[in-house]
Amino acid sequence: MNSHRKQLISLAHPVYLSLLASVAAGIINTVWVSRLGGPAVAAVAVATNTENVLLGVALVFASGTTVLVAHARGARDPGALRSAVRGGWALCALVTPVVVTAGFLVREPLARLLLGGTGPELPLAVGYFTISLPGIAVFYAQQLVDGILKGTGDTRTPMRLALLANGLILVCDPFLIHLYGVRGAAVSTVLCRMVALAVGLRALRRNALLRTKARPAESVPAALRRTLTTGLPMSADFTVRQTGTLVLVAIVARLGVTAVAAYAIAYKVLYVATMAFYSVRQAAAIHTSQLRGAGRDERREVGREALLVSGTVGATAAVLLGVTAPWIMAAFGAGPQVAHEGTLFLRCIGPYLLLMACFIALGGVFEGSGGAPALLRVTLLGTAVQLPLAYALSGLGLPGVCLALALAMGVQCAVVAVLFGRARSQEDAEVAFERVA
Repeated sequence: MNSHRKQLISLAHPVYLSLLASVAAGIINTVWVSRLGGPAVAAVAVATNTENVLLGVALVFASGTTVLVAHARGARDPGALRSAVRGGWALCALVTPVVVTAGFLVREPLARLLLGGTGPELPLAVGYFTISLPGIAVFYAQQLVDGILKGTGDTRTPMRLALLANGLILVCDPFLIHLYGVRGAAVSTVLCRMVALAVGLRALRRNALLRTKARPAESVPAALRRTLTTGLPMSADFTVRQTGTLVLVAIVARLGVTAVAAYAIAYKVLYVATMAFYSVRQAAAIHTSQLRGAGRDERREVGREALLVSGTVGATAAVLLGVTAPWIMAAFGAGPQVAHEGTLFLRCIGPYLLLMACFIALGGVFEGSGGAPALLRVTLLGTAVQLPLAYALSGLGLPGVCLALALAMGVQCAVVAVLFGRARSQEDAEVAFERVA
């Protein structure tokens, strides 16, 4: 097996399991809260979706630190590594109080806006926010701990921390929800994450690479700015995608309640595949950063192997979803009409999945080599193409939406291929120059 492919798979599979564990937390909460009735489910769904959006903010310091730590590790520069870690903590300390305070102060109008009224679910959502928004401080600190560990090449510890937190949630949820209702779900999540954070901080102290004594290569303000500059395009990319997803739901809503229900179920199923793409993306970013830090520019090889790994997963997922779509919809208890629409969607989404797998995988190479700003521009372009197309083709039903997604992703893949080709030409020129020199 190619050494790059072996390294990508080694880094990616723990990331994938940790991402699955994170999704499991929301599912666990929903299962137990569902016993309290529809308003309780709506309140928790709104609150957890809000957390997904706030995750985009955390990527500024978490992903930025991952790339900078990986780069310092590749360069074998303890001073740069120490600066990268300090910059991540400084930016986290600056951002977290702003998000927590602002979120807590506007929790009621935020809940009212998201729920679109003043029904019985409103006070439940406000109660959940009252606990979960201050708990964002724990969530953000855990994201940074994971980011630092991933930068050192350790993706297994973040996986174990995610499994620990969600295992504890599985145990604590029924007890705390029974005692405190919807608030109990928030309390359970925050307390279990606190335990995982404590274990994660201990893992940081025991990490041999991070224990190396060295003088920081730059001041804290300079390190903070570097982290911000590195992480901001990645955060913006995620936020743009999340926003596009929300708008797409509104477009699907034009097709009726049946289409929305089918789309909601099918999209949750797609997470099983798309999270695999994002795990390859993180692995490619880490591996590329390490190689660049070591003075080796092997974007071509890493990109090719990332495409192979992610593309294989995408093609496999497309075939499996197409074959098993009826059974998947039945497993979710969907009615006949919803099941029909959902099956149709899952059988039409294959081309989009394959293209997305390629785009997401190459994105990691761009992030690891400092090309995240260019990638953000491609994402903006893709979203600008996707939404009008989806609106125009929605008259064809969910297959029209699938076609719009595939066409927009095809545009993004074409642009990224051109950019990647330029990077390869630059790499060849640099190699030729070194040989002549």
